[in-house]
Amino acid sequence: MLACVLVQLCYAAYFFWPFARRAAEAPADAPRPDTEPVSIVVCARNELDNLRRLLPLLLKQDYPAAFEVVLIDDRSEDDTYLYAQQLAQYYPSTVRLVTIGRTPDGFAPKKYALTLGIKAARYPRLLFTDADCIPATNQWLRLMQRGFSQNSEAAVVLGFSAYTEAPGFLNQLIRYETLLTAAQYLSFAWRGWPYMGVGRNLAYTRACFTATKGFASHIRQLSGDDDLLVQDAVRAGQRVAVVADPGAHTLSEPAETWQAWWRQKRRHLSAGRAYRFADRMRIGTFVLANTLFYLATVVLVFSQNNWVPLAVVWVLRTLFVSAVYARLSRRLDQPVNVGLLPILDVVYFIQYLALGASLFLNRTLRWK
Repeated sequence: MLACVLVQLCYAAYFFWPFARRAAEAPADAPRPDTEPVSIVVCARNELDNLRRLLPLLLKQDYPAAFEVVLIDDRSEDDTYLYAQQLAQYYPSTVRLVTIGRTPDGFAPKKYALTLGIKAARYPRLLFTDADCIPATNQWLRLMQRGFSQNSEAAVVLGFSAYTEAPGFLNQLIRYETLLTAAQYLSFAWRGWPYMGVGRNLAYTRACFTATKGFASHIRQLSGDDDLLVQDAVRAGQRVAVVADPGAHTLSEPAETWQAWWRQKRRHLSAGRAYRFADRMRIGTFVLANTLFYLATVVLVFSQNNWVPLAVVWVLRTLFVSAVYARLSRRLDQPVNVGLLPILDVVYFIQYLALGASLFLNRTLRWK
């Protein structure tokens, strides 16, 4: 148990706490070069209602240089095409429509659609979000594209996508899981070890996409259009930057049922098998240390001689971890109930263990 706590303290002290306390990024109105045009790429299938909410917000982005919205209609059966066509006619210089009639056999549908959308984009800087997301502010485009000027002209920019608040324990757990996942991939990248991003808020250059040969290494795998692309970019020597201030966030609606959330997490975790060994070790060590901590707690509870030291270690560890995660939640503007943090932490690592066992026993995935 003490070894597990020590590992957790190391991660908190080296990755999470310094990242949470890092200096704020330059505000949107700071004098910075905003002269590079950007293509915003959105892939949608049967997302008419979401697009009616998203696209007006994209068109209202405050960005002095040129930008376009490349909307990919991926085999939609609703009125997505008609709505997108109307927008393209009304904003001919800003909205571009790419229509996918069918996906070739054996190809992951979203990756195939994104590939065609990227080929159709006019500009070398590409910014991605999903149809069921919205930018947190009208400065999202400006702040995210500034990430390219970080880290010796970065080719990949990692952003954060938060989930909106709603009543219920499931919503609390989803937002906690999102916070903890972001704490890992953002702080690891900030320390120079990037390993993933989220397609709801991700940017990279066309040159980066070409250097990784697009999605070629995993084109038949349903998941991974975001994190496996980042993996390939790092292998190709591309530089990665982090933009994590609230003005650069996107917001998503969380799953409303446990079943929907379970399917979503299975898809996300399934790509982890293709990560580099060093990345799997860093992530696995963190998850294993937390999981073993709770398993050791269960074992030691049955030994009366260990109750006092167990209580001391458990309380001190929980207070420290809760303080770190509370600071991260303020830094990323993803509120969590501090009083529920110990419970959320236990449930998170138990479900992580269950998800891993589920993927090992049944690797069949579903895609919409």
